Order: sequence, then structure tokens, then C-alpha cells
Amino acid sequence: MSTSLISVQQKHQQLTRTQARYFSGTYFSTRLPSTCTKRTFSPPVKLSSIAMMGTMLVLTLLTGCQPDPKVNSVQASSELQGADSAGFTAASSHTVAANQAVLSSLPFDNVQDFEDAKRGFIASMPELKVVDDKGKVIWDRTAYDFIQGDAPNSVNPSLWRQASLNNIDGLFEVTKGVYQLRGFDLANMTVIAGDSGWIIVDPLTTAETAEVAFEFLNKTLGKRPISAIVFTHSHMDHFGGALGLFQNKDGRDLAALKSVDIIAPAGFMHEATSENVMAGTAMSRRAMYMYGKQLPRSSRGHIDSGLGKEPAFGEFGILSPNVVVEQDSAMEIDGVPFEFQIVSGSEAPAEFTFYLPEQQAYCGAELVSKNMHNLYTLRGAKVRDALVWSRAIDDALNAQRDTKVYFGSHHWPIWGQAEVNEFLQKQRDTYKYIHDQSVRMLNAGFTPAEIAEQIQMPPSLSNTFASRGYYGTVKHNAKAVYQAYLGWYDANPVNLDPLPATASAVKYVELMGGADKIIAAANKAVAAGEYRWAAELVNHLVVAEPKRKQAKALLASIYDQLGYQAESAPWRDVYLTAAYELRHGSPEVGIDLASMKQILLQSPVENFMQSMASRVIGPEVFGEAFILNINFTDLDKNYVLELKNSVLHHKLAPKSAKANATLNISHELFVDLIIGKAGVKEVLFSDELEIEGSKLDLVSFFSSLDRPKGVFNIVTP
Repeated sequence: MSTSLISVQQKHQQLTRTQARYFSGTYFSTRLPSTCTKRTFSPPVKLSSIAMMGTMLVLTLLTGCQPDPKVNSVQASSELQGADSAGFTAASSHTVAANQAVLSSLPFDNVQDFEDAKRGFIASMPELKVVDDKGKVIWDRTAYDFIQGDAPNSVNPSLWRQASLNNIDGLFEVTKGVYQLRGFDLANMTVIAGDSGWIIVDPLTTAETAEVAFEFLNKTLGKRPISAIVFTHSHMDHFGGALGLFQNKDGRDLAALKSVDIIAPAGFMHEATSENVMAGTAMSRRAMYMYGKQLPRSSRGHIDSGLGKEPAFGEFGILSPNVVVEQDSAMEIDGVPFEFQIVSGSEAPAEFTFYLPEQQAYCGAELVSKNMHNLYTLRGAKVRDALVWSRAIDDALNAQRDTKVYFGSHHWPIWGQAEVNEFLQKQRDTYKYIHDQSVRMLNAGFTPAEIAEQIQMPPSLSNTFASRGYYGTVKHNAKAVYQAYLGWYDANPVNLDPLPATASAVKYVELMGGADKIIAAANKAVAAGEYRWAAELVNHLVVAEPKRKQAKALLASIYDQLGYQAESAPWRDVYLTAAYELRHGSPEVGIDLASMKQILLQSPVENFMQSMASRVIGPEVFGEAFILNINFTDLDKNYVLELKNSVLHHKLAPKSAKANATLNISHELFVDLIIGKAGVKEVLFSDELEIEGSKLDLVSFFSSLDRPKGVFNIVTP
């Protein structure tokens, strides 16, 4: 054993003795009880094709939630020594050494975050598990009870530290009159005591988790009505649970909403209901990788998402705001002064932060978090503007210099004026440094991959845990900056019109001398710990010969090691999900759209029309023309859809007399069709549906629409 490795282990032992009580998972003693050829279709198949439009409308942050129940029953197909029941191999000596080296590179002896994460603790639920009325588990905090003690060899110690911090759950007092419920969902629910009731900030992701959290609040601190709801931004983990706040033993009391102020930033409803409409199917599939949907919750599987444990997945809803904040402004909400700062275009397209002057408390929403965030998210999205983001933090820093405590939509608070200001400065400079250095290098001719490989963060930022890449990373954020300015093309003509992977992989395999030589070269790279290169080699073989089990098993074992070494929770989940699917195949089903009904009912009808246009199979309608009226009887709105030049256009207009067919339908029944809640036979005989004109033409039209399953292959062709 080398001297350097001995010193790392010695330091590790010293640090773990210091941190034992923080990593143990037993933080508190106070506990409360828990409560393409042309196809021929029959009309039923045709009408049911409408249902696939809904997959375009899923807010895909929430796809990764519960582990696939098959995981625990699947026996490992790998013959590699040390594989667990899901096939995940043991950490290699290279991975062990890499993870141990992390312990000497970061200030693990600084345990202030653990002190802050448990400060103000009031109570927590001993068995924090949320189940819906059908018995489906929506949220299971207990699934992460294995996160105790030292980091196992299969987890980057820095990520294990973040996962340990995110395990600290319960009800906490931030400052007088301000409370947070943490660990009930991916995000936090903040509660502010107003003169007449509770002001709820960001009511979690699902109705089920929000209901449990709110019930726990009232049980612990005393029941009060809701006087206001504040949505800080347009991502669903911060508004999707709103309807659960009004659940009682007799059902959902929406009449109580009449007296509730609902405050949100300008553009909230548009952004919240239309995000990811066009590419929602692809995004939801990719999100399965980003959030480790199929992975076991274990030391060789999913352990955290960086922002929190994982997204909850139950019933999603939304409430339309009756108070819209258009610009930086001050207002009083139920007797509590608020000062709002618009930061739209930073972390979210519609977002604000706010300051509570009486408490000297600053809510950073998701503008700032206790990790580096994403300029580009791995599930796929438009890149975020690093400069806008950095400037928004700078504005907050200048405006809120008297802040004595910071709290956010994720993670734990920070106390102390100097500490808060330092946190904001480093968050600001993290995004601006990545931006400035990426632009410097792209102007010097470096490609995205070269920039990602060479960019180095200054020690003052890289040694700060709150700027570490637990969610976003320096590498993929630097590539996002390049993409924002220059797009996908790196100016090298070889990348202008390259062969697709399925074609080039066959040629690479042939050139390299066949499968045996590739596997031998890959094994040599693995033995040297060169996992990135080994993955690149074997990937060619898997793409060229996807039925070759030996290649898939080898690539899966390589991805295991890359996942175990990753500090970013999404990177870990992506690698390990790839390994899982190489061993067990892609999932058979995608997202359940029924949970999205309340969101879809609030989505602009134009979203549905455009999503329909994006599913027209062009070659199947070459030379065809078609006009369709879709008349929403309860909305008194008619949309005229016209297919010409293989392009579908829509417009809000009176019924066209030239239409081949007219579909008279209620808005809710249309949504029920989309989510599959209403069957075709039920719809055909419904009083809420009437077809005028040619049913045959209507069937022909819907047969030209693609019906993506949302579970396409990723690691195999």
C-alpha cells in the first residue's frame, strides 16, 4: 500500500470519528406518531390515439420517483464476483482509491452544515411514508434509512455527505414565525405565521405529500386556516401539491379557496402548464435516467437527487394565482410585509425570491441552493442563461445585505449576516466563473468537450460544499454555455454530417478487428481504471451488436464504476440506470397520465393543438389535405385544424364549413381521453361527444398521428 493511500485512510478515520454523530442518521430524539407504411385502423383505435398527446404535456421533472418493484426480485444475470441481486458489481480498487482521495480534497472536518440542518428542529415523523387511497406508495423517506455512518465504497463520499444532510427531515423553526417542513418531498414547504392563518410557500409536488405535511404541521403547532399560498416559481415540485392543502375527512374543501390569496410571479400559469409540451415524451424518458426511477434505493443504487431525496409521484395539481407579481415590489400578506424580487429567466422562466424585513429573512426560492444547479438539465431542456442567473444573485446580494437568515425551496437554512452574504457571493461567482471561462475558451477555438475537460474552478469555490456539483456539474454546465452561444456544431466539418451511431458502430467494430479484440482492449482499459475510455470502446460493440450479452455485461459493469465515482446525483443515476437497462432491458410502461389531469385541465388548449401537429407522420400524409373542427362545447371555443403540405396548422375560429369532420366534445372529456381515463366505447356513447361529417376521414386523420410509447431504448439501438 502506498504512503499516500495510508495517509488518506488515516485522515478518513479521523474525520469519520468527528462526523459519526452527523452521518449516523439518528439526529433527534423527539418523535411524533405518523398518521412507416399506411396502416388500417378501426375507429376505436383511431380515437384512442388522441390519448398519446398527453405525454407531450408532462412536467418531466417528476418522472423519476418510485423504484421499479422488479428490482428486488430480479436475479443478477452478471457472473461478475460481488454482484448484488440487481446485478450491480462491487466497487473496484480504482473506484475505492478515487473515492478515498475525495476525503483528502474537501474540508470534511467542517460540520457546520449538519449543525444548520438540524437547527430549530421541532419534531419529525418516525415512519414518513405516504400512501394514496389505492395503496400506492407516493413517498417513502424510510427507504433511505441505510444512509448511515461512513460512505460505502460504492458512493462518492462527497455525494454521501449531501445525501446524509438531505436525510435530516421534520418540522423546523427557521426564525420567529417562519417554519419549514423538510424531507416530505423533493422540495421544502415553508410556512409563515400570518395574522389570521398560515401563509404556505411552495406546497410540494403532490397532493398526497402536501396533505401529510400540512396535517403534521397543524398537529404539531396547532391548527390554523390557510390565509395565502405563495408559488415562488413554475416548477411542479413547488406547486403541484396545492390541492392537498384543502383535503379533509369529507373530501376536498375547495370552497375554502375563496378567502385565500394565491401569489405567483408573472408568467407563472403559462410556464407551469406548458413547460416541456413539445418534447415531453422524450424528456420524461430521459428523466427516468436522471432521477434513477428503476434503481433500488441502496448503496449501489439511488441514494439522492442532490436537491433532495427524489421527486414524489402522485396526484399533481395547480391553482391559478389571484395576485400576480409583475416586478420588484413590496406588499403585505396577512399582516406580514414581503419584498419581492423578480428573478425570472434564471433557474426558472417564472420565478421570484422574497425578503421578510421584520424577520430579516431572505427566501432564495431556487435561485440559490446548497449545491451547484443546472444550466442544462440532463433530462433535456433549453439552456439557462448563466449571466442572467449570476446577475439576479448579485441583485439579491445588494438588496438583502441585512439578511440574518437565508432559507430556500430546497435544503437547509443559513444563519448569520456574514455567512449568508458569503453564500450568495459564492453562488453568484460560481455561475459567472463557469460562464466567463467557457466563453474565453470557446473564443480560443476549444470545443465543448475540450472546455469541459479543461475548466478548473478556483479553490475558493471548489472547496465550498454549497458550490459542489451534486445536481449540476461544472462539465455539463460549461457545455451549456457553449450551446447557448454557438449551438451544437463545433465547426469541425467531420461533425457537420456524421454517420449515425448505428452505422458508424458497425464500421468501428470491423476496423478494430471484431468483438473479441474490442473486449480485450476494453478489459485492459478497465484493469487500468480507464473507465471512460473502456465505455467508449464497448459502446461501439453494443450498438453494433446489441444481442451480444458479454458486451452488454461488460459495459454495465463499467457504468457501475463510473456511477460509484460520480459526485453528481444525476450523473450517478444516469450511469447506474444505463447499467440496469443493459442487464434487464428498458421499462415496459411510461408515465401514468391520470395523475396529470388537474394540470392538463389548466393547460391552454393551444398546447394540445400544437402537440398534435408535432405528431403528424409526414411521409404518411404526402399529398393529402384535411380540415377538422374540434369544438369544445363547454368552453364555447372551436379550433380549425388544417392539414396541407404535410403540415398541420390550427387556429381559434368559427367552425369551417369545408371541414371533413367536426368533433364536438367537452374540454374535460377531451382531457380524459388524453390521460386514458375515459375509454373509447364510453366516449362514443357519451352525451359530451358528437361527431359531424365523415367518421372515416376522422379515423384516417388520427391514423396519421404518431403514438410514441415514451419507453424507447437509450443504451441499446
